[in-house]
Amino acid sequence: MRFKKQKRIRKAVRFFSVCFGFRQPFKVLCDGTFVHHLLHNDLTPADKALSNCLSAPVKLFTTSCVLAELKKLGAAQSASYQAARKLAVARCDHEKKVSADACIEDVIGENNLEHFFVATQDADLRKKLQKVPNVPLIFGLRNSLFLEQPSKFQRDFVKSSEEKRLHLTEKEFKALEKRTASASENADEEDSVDEEGLGHHNPGLQPHNTRNYSGKERDVKDRVRFKRKRAKGPNPLSVKKKKSRENPNRPSGKEGDDGNADNKRKRKRSRKGKTLAGTDGAI
Repeated sequence: MRFKKQKRIRKAVRFFSVCFGFRQPFKVLCDGTFVHHLLHNDLTPADKALSNCLSAPVKLFTTSCVLAELKKLGAAQSASYQAARKLAVARCDHEKKVSADACIEDVIGENNLEHFFVATQDADLRKKLQKVPNVPLIFGLRNSLFLEQPSKFQRDFVKSSEEKRLHLTEKEFKALEKRTASASENADEEDSVDEEGLGHHNPGLQPHNTRNYSGKERDVKDRVRFKRKRAKGPNPLSVKKKKSRENPNRPSGKEGDDGNADNKRKRKRSRKGKTLAGTDGAI
């Protein structure tokens, strides 16, 4: 149940933020009945309770007329008066103090230029403010706070304003007519000048420039051609070296020497003196 409540409140806050430009921190205008409800149900501190309700930071305001009304009630509302004095005071410009309901209505006006959330327990005041397009209303029920859903009047106002944005106003339509008329006149003047100077004007053809080009300019192509990137070879440092494979059919060095002994004749030198000396010593 609590999740559904928070979902409805977030939806209403998004409606007023998108359609009417409410921005954080939200400004909440409180009257005496709402301050009394917060104290009676131990919903303190008030700024924390309202920020939890709206899921956003808030600033609390009241008016001098509300403070004067609480002060007149005497000791019965002394605690509410002391709590309301801690809130910021919104300017109401009433030299003679009026009732709290009338003061809040004057502060809100027809357009709620200050983008106030109005927190009140007065049902009659909430009904009156529902006819103002951009006034979100907050009220308390026992130990919880609620944000009223946008009224039918407020939703219809948003739809009508969106439809008006899609269509041109009379001022915009006249400005568009003047612009198109001036553009058509300029086009007619250009056509007449072309007919006088060139005879028949063909917008598809353009005069050829017979300027003498140099040799370099003739070779210049109309479109820039970019070199295509071709596949390059692999990085030689990252490639393994090829291992040399020995031919198994190839004979070894000794076998080659023995096999080719007949083909290759080696010349041997013999020394007779050394051989004779060696033989004599051995005998």
